Amino acid sequence: MNAAYDEIADWYEHDFLPRDTADSLGIRRTLRDLLGPGAGACLEVGCGTGAYAGLVRELGWTPVGVDLSAGMLRYTRDRLPALRADAERLPFRDGCLPAVVSVMVHTDMPRYLAVLREVSRVLRPGGLFVHVGVHPCFVGGFADRGDLAAVVIRPGYLDGHWTRASWTDQGVRDKVGASHWPLPELLHGFLDAGLRPERFAEGGAPIPAVFSVRARGRGFR
Repeated sequence: MNAAYDEIADWYEHDFLPRDTADSLGIRRTLRDLLGPGAGACLEVGCGTGAYAGLVRELGWTPVGVDLSAGMLRYTRDRLPALRADAERLPFRDGCLPAVVSVMVHTDMPRYLAVLREVSRVLRPGGLFVHVGVHPCFVGGFADRGDLAAVVIRPGYLDGHWTRASWTDQGVRDKVGASHWPLPELLHGFLDAGLRPERFAEGGAPIPAVFSVRARGRGFR
């Protein structure tokens, strides 16, 4: 299997990730708030280099990961145990995991709605799923974020699509592309997979760049 991130893994680890040391988009804060303290295995779908494993461990969970990119997984050795696997075919039995997280990766997965069904399959009844992703309404090939005080939304939001169009060459989309779902379609994906949303969050200012969901697996009342 060849993955798009194999070619940019070193850049991603050494250049891209270290830029946001202040957590300006609130990714870490949101993950901490929505996941919360717990125990047992917490699977990160699309774990990449394992950048969020330490935070998951701080909360009491035992982080494990899956990712398609061998290049990214080279960096996980000291951060979390991880498997090279397709997120649409998670190598876990039905109903075995108490928690799953997906952090800033859903646009990297053209069939993310199928991934949500897999997440639902491997979660224990009432298990916790936390999705932290780019904001469907304000981030995408249709959004010019060159001026963060006045993001320009052009036609294209309503069209589910894959694109490399980007307002900057300092990010990921122009290098590996990204998929897009309008907000209703994304949320319907949760419901269709049997995941019950219970909390939402946005991050980034003055116009949000991150949209997050905490949901429960089947059997939660």
